[in-house]
Amino acid sequence: MQPIQPVIHVNYLAILLCVVSFMVLGFLWYGPFFGRAWKKEMGVPEDCTSEPKQMTRSMGLMIVGSFLTSFVLTHNMQAWMPSRWHVGADAPAYVYGFFGGFFTWLGFYVPMLFGLVSWENKSWKLFWINAAYYFVALQAAGMILSFLR
Repeated sequence: MQPIQPVIHVNYLAILLCVVSFMVLGFLWYGPFFGRAWKKEMGVPEDCTSEPKQMTRSMGLMIVGSFLTSFVLTHNMQAWMPSRWHVGADAPAYVYGFFGGFFTWLGFYVPMLFGLVSWENKSWKLFWINAAYYFVALQAAGMILSFLR
């Protein structure tokens, strides 16, 4: 007897939209919304600007990281859907979007961000700026992935 395996459908358009949402939200979050507070907590002078080469590298890494997060999140969320295992009906899409984003944030991002406080001696204010960004970004990605599966 063969073991039951889930049928995972990867929607690359949804993943692309997630990457765009990570980038747009990051631009707003670390720019007009919390840019000043983030720079202060990071010890970056107000008038400091990034060199174009460094900015290109940073943006490229952000795109790769956002793609990987979205790709893994779509697998994680779908693995919890009964229909993917052929054993029942799914809950509404928003349920998977919310909990997929929430538990990814809680189990992976929050513990990693604790390292900023514990090992890098960064402030709790910086922790919360970053943690809140990832919470909102993962919620947006979770909703995109759950509604566009």
